[in-house]
Amino acid sequence: MSRYALIERKTLETSIRLEIDLDSRQKSVISSGVDFFDHMLNSMSKHGRFYMNLSCKGDTHVDDHHTVEDIGICLGMAFREALGTKAGIRRFGYSMIPMDDALAVSVIDLSGRAYFRYTGSALSGHIKNYSEDLTIEFLRSFSDNAAMNLHVELKSGDNRHHIHEAIFKSVGVALRSAVSMDPDQDGEIPSTKGVIS
Repeated sequence: MSRYALIERKTLETSIRLEIDLDSRQKSVISSGVDFFDHMLNSMSKHGRFYMNLSCKGDTHVDDHHTVEDIGICLGMAFREALGTKAGIRRFGYSMIPMDDALAVSVIDLSGRAYFRYTGSALSGHIKNYSEDLTIEFLRSFSDNAAMNLHVELKSGDNRHHIHEAIFKSVGVALRSAVSMDPDQDGEIPSTKGVIS
C-alpha cells in the first residue's frame, strides 16, 4: 500500500504544491523560496527517510511568515492523508539529536490530537534573512494539521544554525520512528479506542 499524498493549496499569500511518499528513498526536491528553510526541510526529510517534492510561490516580498506557516499546514495535511487509518504504525517517535554544540529532543504521538510545545531558549534572532521564530510557526502549523502531539526541547546550543538543524533533524528522526510499520501490531490500529481520527 502506497503511503503517498499530494496537497495543492492556493491563497492570496501563497501557492503551494507538495507531495510526500513516506516509503520512497528518492531525494527530496524542495523549493520554498526561503533558502535557509529549504536546507532545514531537506535535513528533516533526509533523516526522516521520506520523499518530499515541494514548490511554493509566496509573498516573500512582505516577509517569509506566510510561506513557512503555509508549508507547515500543507505538510501536516499531507502526513495525515498519507497515513490514512494509521493501521500498523508504531505511532510514537522519539529522538535526541546532537549537532556539535546543539542538542535537540523531539517526541511525537500520531494521536489524532493536535498539541505542540517547544521548551528551550528563545528562537528570536535571525540567520541571514531567516527569522528564527519561523521555526516555531512551522512546527506548530505542522503539528496542528497532522493532528499529532509534538514536543520539542532544545537542551543546549550556541550556534544558531546548529540549533535549528538539530531541531529539524530530531523531528525527522522522530517522525521516521512514529510512521514506521510495527510488525507486532499485525496491521491493527495502535489505539485502545480502535480508531485514530
